[in-house]
Amino acid sequence: MAKSKKKTGPQMMAALANLPGLANRPGLPAPDSITSITPAAPSGPGAKFTVIHTNEMDAYEEGALGPGIAGVLPSAPTGDNFQGTARKASKLSISSAPTENFKDVLALIKTLPAHEKMVNHKPKITTTATSKRVKEEERNVSVNAFIYAASREDDNDFHLIIGRSPSATPETYMTMELSGLPTDKNSPAFVPLKKAREAFKKLFKDAGKNPPGLKYDFYHPPIPVQIDGSLFFDMSHAKGSRPGPPSLKSRMPVVWEVHPISKMDFK
Repeated sequence: MAKSKKKTGPQMMAALANLPGLANRPGLPAPDSITSITPAAPSGPGAKFTVIHTNEMDAYEEGALGPGIAGVLPSAPTGDNFQGTARKASKLSISSAPTENFKDVLALIKTLPAHEKMVNHKPKITTTATSKRVKEEERNVSVNAFIYAASREDDNDFHLIIGRSPSATPETYMTMELSGLPTDKNSPAFVPLKKAREAFKKLFKDAGKNPPGLKYDFYHPPIPVQIDGSLFFDMSHAKGSRPGPPSLKSRMPVVWEVHPISKMDFK
């Protein structure tokens, strides 16, 4: 794997300034959150994107300080199995609904039920492991999008921050997650979830880079992708601190997610 070039202060800012196409590009991390940069290769698959490593993480994760800056972190999860409990039954299932196609994230967001309706849903949406999808979550979608940032959560989900084209306005993002795998290999969701997860890992392997860890990596340019998956309302974070890196949360208007991602096609 390519090694990150460690830089600090003025050197880091100069390195960022030298990245092609960076000027006025949306979706970048705060400069003071950047810890290192893994540059794009001069040619070949690794030339597709630069990885900007940061100390940003979801504020609710273990080891996060203040608004979501990494402190002392636990060990990263290993393997591919799902290691969480909150709404496990939903996160490891794929809806049987027909697929709806969307041109981008904003078009999808405009079709989502209101936040308060879901918070006060009847029947109540719980965060227990057995909590299944409610009617509003029984939707499959396919979205043309870009990956702006990603991290690996302690439950072994890859947490992707997905947005519109860098040239589109208004700037808008939402969360889409690659679930950890069911331990039951006979689960109907096992094969598609495994293929989606492997496609994501292959993207980095082919580029000579590592998938993200507990802290958010940002990508330049944002990585174009078509994502298929089932809708999910993140009741665990419907109140209090919401998911997302501090640099982008203000442009993430919903806690709705595509979760789990069942297919990824990189362009």
